[in-house]
Amino acid sequence: MVERKTDLWVWELIKEAHLEKVLEPEKSSVIEIQKALSTSSKRQTGKTGLPEYIGVVNDFVIVIENKSEISRHIFMDNNDVLDLTTLGTENYAVNGAVWYAKNIAKKTNFKKIFGVGVSGNEKHHKITPYFIDERGRYVELEDIETFIQFSHENIQTYYLREVLKEETNKEKELAMILKDAKELHEALRTFGSIGDQDKPIIVSGILLALNEIEYKNFSIEELTGDKLKTDGSKIYEAIETSLKRSNVSPETKLDKILNQFTMIKDNSQINMFHESLGKTPLKFYTEFIYNRIFTNIRYTNSSEDILGRFYGEFMSYSGGDGQSLGIVLTPRHITDLFCELLDVDYKDNVFDPTCGTGGFLIASMHHMLEKAKEELSEKEYEIASFNIRQNQLHGIELQSRMFTVATTNMILRGDGKSNLLNEDFLKQNPHKLQEEQYTVGMINPP
Repeated sequence: MVERKTDLWVWELIKEAHLEKVLEPEKSSVIEIQKALSTSSKRQTGKTGLPEYIGVVNDFVIVIENKSEISRHIFMDNNDVLDLTTLGTENYAVNGAVWYAKNIAKKTNFKKIFGVGVSGNEKHHKITPYFIDERGRYVELEDIETFIQFSHENIQTYYLREVLKEETNKEKELAMILKDAKELHEALRTFGSIGDQDKPIIVSGILLALNEIEYKNFSIEELTGDKLKTDGSKIYEAIETSLKRSNVSPETKLDKILNQFTMIKDNSQINMFHESLGKTPLKFYTEFIYNRIFTNIRYTNSSEDILGRFYGEFMSYSGGDGQSLGIVLTPRHITDLFCELLDVDYKDNVFDPTCGTGGFLIASMHHMLEKAKEELSEKEYEIASFNIRQNQLHGIELQSRMFTVATTNMILRGDGKSNLLNEDFLKQNPHKLQEEQYTVGMINPP
């Protein structure tokens, strides 16, 4: 019964990634794979193997094995090598997934296979992917929180980044970000007549709403164009829930941010059914943002300020680069350079007095977490990671729209507390700021 609950939860993850039509339980409609499984039992008896879920996404095979207990997640032998004897393959999720993947590699023409071990439940779990090539060689990848990486839209990028470790990927990522920003700019203008300064707010609000999908408080399918309870009202409710979940406080700060998002429910044009789209513009935007932006921010470990890039691109379409409005957004190669020059450490307390969309803070968090991972044990890293996200990143931003984008940015990156102030840095009491004991300061002044 407990195992069945895990199966159902994993199936929900599969549906979240829109893979329910290609990942099948215990069998594959691909004859070549099914033939390979017919002699691939985890007991290694030569009988049929029945993985929890298996399927083909683009030209990648994905095979998933799950166990209800985290203690049965993975088993290594005395040499710290994945145990692929019956002791491991029968009783442990990762070992079983890799066993099936190796058999598929050996007995089919598929060359790129992900074996994924899942253990636990919705609240406490581990998801560990391995990549297996056509020769049966395997490599462990970073743990993940979702199967979004394996969606049709994302799996090639995930392969390039995590398996091939392509050095040029930063440039490719940036090119895709700019391309997506241009497409979204056109859609916001064409279907909603949204002003350039309001576009980042719509993007930010939808991202916060999408953050509630995993808590079952929001679903894109529920955006039906209902006139009584509009799509905008549903998104606004999810935004409010997301902000409260992230402990955005005090109440005045929460109210100030929420006030920025009222346009999502109040703008009649984006909430009306659009004939050529077959849905409301708001639902169209939400689908676009989910597939092209949300997954990159929520599930990618990167120092890139993606929302900041969108903000800058939107402003450039209004006839300038935003600098006439006092907006100076710092590109990643500069924020990374600052972190390297200052040798930012996981113990640092970082402050940006003119933080904009949070570029310096995002880069700092990325570098601090990387340092912590290199130097600390797994248990120590968990503690350090929590402190970094909750207590060691601080910023001040004067412009309310950019402050809202920055807050969204930090929430999506796991900084639930968001130590950001929507105030004028030049009017702060320096003695009061010194009490915070910042150890690193970064600034790109407007």
